[in-house]
Amino acid sequence: MSVIATIARRELASLFFSPIAYVAMMLFLAACGVAFIDDFQPGQVVAMRSIFDWMVWLLVFVVPVLCMGLLAQELATGTVETLMTAPVTDQQVVLGKFLGAMGFVLMLVAPTLLYVLMLSIYGNPDYGPILSGYLGVVLLCGLFVSVGLLCSSLTRSQVVAAVAAAAILFAITIVPWWIRGKVILNEHISRAVDQFVQPRYADFAKGVIDTGNVAFFIATTALLLFVTVKVVESRRWR
Repeated sequence: MSVIATIARRELASLFFSPIAYVAMMLFLAACGVAFIDDFQPGQVVAMRSIFDWMVWLLVFVVPVLCMGLLAQELATGTVETLMTAPVTDQQVVLGKFLGAMGFVLMLVAPTLLYVLMLSIYGNPDYGPILSGYLGVVLLCGLFVSVGLLCSSLTRSQVVAAVAAAAILFAITIVPWWIRGKVILNEHISRAVDQFVQPRYADFAKGVIDTGNVAFFIATTALLLFVTVKVVESRRWR
């Protein structure tokens, strides 16, 4: 466990020295601030629905940028060889990098808690949907980071890793949402579309904590991390 924590701290520290990470953080928080204006209007339900809706779209593009160098940079610089020959397992490497990136992404989201404080000062917020919304954000971030980590393990190019991760997240999040809203679907196709990420995440923003949705995010994240471990293992034999 100490090895995983060491790798996670190393990865978290490296993100704090990355200018790209700070640019992504500034853009994310600026966009969240604009979205919060809708929640702060008179007559609105005090539950931060707008900002939670916007977060999923913003994270689709922000998380791939933050995760693109997790393993791709190690492969490009050759430091992965040192990492592979160190007394650590592939599982520890993957989990350490996942937790480090996850920690930074959660720090990215943490300043939005100030909006909860503002709502409590100037209004009477409904804390139930807000808490469930943040639970959904945490689960969503875990899934997105695992996608970014997997893409980073498949290539030496950080740009390719970022584009691939963004494309995958776009395909499983925004595309089904667009189809659901723009196309007339029969009942079976509609149910299939509802199994993707955005409809499940939207339930949390509404204050609904469905154990099926929680299991979906956890199981999918675990599966992606397992696949990443196998990709890293395969590099030992090349």
